[in-house]
Amino acid sequence: MSRVKALVLSSGGVDSTTCLALAIEEVGKDNVTTVSIRYGQKHSIELDKAKEIAEHYKVNHQVIDLTETGIMDNSKCSLLTSSGVDIEHGDYASQIDKQTSGIVNTYVPFRNGLILSSAAALALSLYPDNEIDIYLGAHADDNAGAAYADCTPEFTKTIGQAINLGTYGKVNIKTPLINLNKAEVIREGLKLNTPYHLTWSCYEGGGNPCGKCATCIDREIAFKLNNISDPAL
Repeated sequence: MSRVKALVLSSGGVDSTTCLALAIEEVGKDNVTTVSIRYGQKHSIELDKAKEIAEHYKVNHQVIDLTETGIMDNSKCSLLTSSGVDIEHGDYASQIDKQTSGIVNTYVPFRNGLILSSAAALALSLYPDNEIDIYLGAHADDNAGAAYADCTPEFTKTIGQAINLGTYGKVNIKTPLINLNKAEVIREGLKLNTPYHLTWSCYEGGGNPCGKCATCIDREIAFKLNNISDPAL
């Protein structure tokens, strides 16, 4: 049995599911747990997709619920049901150009900081006798223009050091996609037969992808660059 366990942060999307495929390849599915976060997102369908993907791989699945803390209740982030703000459509580059701050309105305040800290605590609880790698699916398109400051290599490296220090060296953060764009992420995932047909990316909370939000646009382009149709459509 592997001494190293893997905890994969799963949003049910392309990037986190590719990370899951990589983790299973590296340590075996019996050593992998997926973790999803409920934080008041409009697209809560991603939680259902994450569970479905975990069942596909037959791995343990956990959900951390941050909604009861009320920590996001005052945020104006458009991804949150409590904000009353519409999700802006269009690609990320266009959105950043419009924002004098450079911050897109789908940035959830310190989300990855909260998620990684919570996941580190969960990891130690689940695997007290092992070393644990937490897989985060941040990729190069996420940190382009620092649209998402908590997806940058600088952030993930620094918080990874803090988490490792605070867990007696037992928990590490892995970002295997950090230097890849979305098309390259999919290219790697296809080699591992990643079940992209089960994934969800759209920020809107409807029954079908809107095709207009930034993540829908990025997804469509990425699959086209790999010369395949989106298997989830």
